[in-house]
Amino acid sequence: MRLFAIADPHGNYSKIEELLKIAGDVDLILIAGDITNFGPDEKALDLFDKFNQRILAVPGNCDHESIIKVIEDSKATDIHKKSISIDGIRFIGIGGSNPTPFCTPFELQECDFEENTKRMLEDVKADEILVTLTHTPPFGVLDMVGDSHVGCKALNVFLDKADLMVCGHIHEARGIEKSGKTVIVNPGMAALGFAAVIDIEIENNSPIINVELIKSDREVI
Repeated sequence: MRLFAIADPHGNYSKIEELLKIAGDVDLILIAGDITNFGPDEKALDLFDKFNQRILAVPGNCDHESIIKVIEDSKATDIHKKSISIDGIRFIGIGGSNPTPFCTPFELQECDFEENTKRMLEDVKADEILVTLTHTPPFGVLDMVGDSHVGCKALNVFLDKADLMVCGHIHEARGIEKSGKTVIVNPGMAALGFAAVIDIEIENNSPIINVELIKSDREVI
């Protein structure tokens, strides 16, 4: 399966078509939150209309919680606090962020993350590949702001359980890291023309995950 992953478009979708051309044929779109820049919720529909593939999405902390209903009523699939199985791959999602100093619209307490991650992990079958789609990163991984880690500690339960974690939120933390068997990807800020292409293949009953970070060459509009 070939995934096209973006995060943090913040209402600026001007680079998406070019990024899709760079990516080539993909099977599934993953959107890791901050779809809008504090609304309006319906702005998300402009992004979804750019894709012909199936879309899985979670909101970010700069989206209002009410965007979930817009996603649910659209061509996209909302997986906030939900899990879904596609072709033997289990996708688990949780949007929003842990508390920030900025009092953004969609922030959750660590206990809310903890309760939902544990519940959703119960859906995962032993033979399934596990992919998580979150807005915020786990604590200590792709979460540096200045000299501080600001990720969500409750999401660390996925480390070495998930095969792939896709997140965003920390604009300056674009990159790829590995913790145990888990590959963690922050595709970068889509508003600035960043994305990731992720290939998942099965070899000897184990997933092989290859990630390419891609970038638009055009100036931001």
